[in-house]
Amino acid sequence: MRLSTTRLVLLAAPLLTAAPAFAQTAVKLEGRCEKLVIAGQDVSATCKNTLMNTVSRNRTSFDFAAEGRSLSFSGNGAQQERTEETDPLQPINLVIPSETTKDGVVQGPLVAVGSCAFSTPEPGKTTITCEANAAKGTYQGVFVTDAKAPDAGKAGGSAPR
Repeated sequence: MRLSTTRLVLLAAPLLTAAPAFAQTAVKLEGRCEKLVIAGQDVSATCKNTLMNTVSRNRTSFDFAAEGRSLSFSGNGAQQERTEETDPLQPINLVIPSETTKDGVVQGPLVAVGSCAFSTPEPGKTTITCEANAAKGTYQGVFVTDAKAPDAGKAGGSAPR
């Protein structure tokens, strides 16, 4: 089931933008955070093993989290492209680093140039790689999902709706 949800959100993100203006879809992906760099600072050691993929209005975002910090890579979902290998590529034009301080959560959206690439889901894993450059430095995130293979006993059946 998780593989189907991942495929729905990641591959159909541009189609979701045709929904009503206030439509929003969010999927929590579980797996392994392999790398997280915020403004040139490597915080991979405290990166959480969950990733949020959100589609809201015409924006798609990939949200990484670490202890006391988070980083969102955001772009226009309608501009999604395909690489030579036919894997989807999401152009990124905004990064939103956040940090929890004694005064609350501080966010600082930054105009950025970059992309998030994600492999077509396959049994066992899907890799999501985001990279962007902004005025305050380099931003990177690499996440590998724990996508599960469909049950062999249900092969040939229709997918749950």
